[in-house]
Amino acid sequence: MTSPMPDDAAVIAATRRWLERAVIGLNLCPFARAPYLRGQVRIVVSPARDEETLLLDLCEELQRLAVSDENEVETTLLVHPQVLGDFPGFNDFLDLADAALVQMNLAGELQVASFHPDYEFADAPIGDVANFTNRSPYPTLHLLREASIERAVDAVPDTDAIYERNIARLRELGRTGWDALWRDDAASPPPQANRD
Repeated sequence: MTSPMPDDAAVIAATRRWLERAVIGLNLCPFARAPYLRGQVRIVVSPARDEETLLLDLCEELQRLAVSDENEVETTLLVHPQVLGDFPGFNDFLDLADAALVQMNLAGELQVASFHPDYEFADAPIGDVANFTNRSPYPTLHLLREASIERAVDAVPDTDAIYERNIARLRELGRTGWDALWRDDAASPPPQANRD
């Protein structure tokens, strides 16, 4: 028996908790804190139950981000808890996301990054806690402005060091430390809590 899908408010709350405790709390993305604290991160829950509907939702959110004032919306997280729960299918969908950017003439202006409860880097061993750098409570497409990325890259002399530092931080933290981030809220398990 599968558990019922949480409502949008619960999905958004779990996503915010992950942002605050992991992404920002562990400083996995040094560029996330400022827009989050300024209220410029839009979190949208897609009701999609199939890839076609999710692609339509993605295109709508890409268009919305492209025309919005970046002082109001810097970035968007499109969370889709009811579709692409398997990581290989999710990973394949990213090709469709990139094609949508090209078709919408938004390549070079926006890009799509990815987070998933079962995220696995191609070069990481199965079960490596380093994979948790990209694990989120629900499958999530992160819509980013290229200009924001360029400003962030200009502000940090060695962006490759962020990836390496994150892997080292997660391996030092270990699975026990990762799980400890979520202890005060047993009702909402951490990303990837019951797997591996």
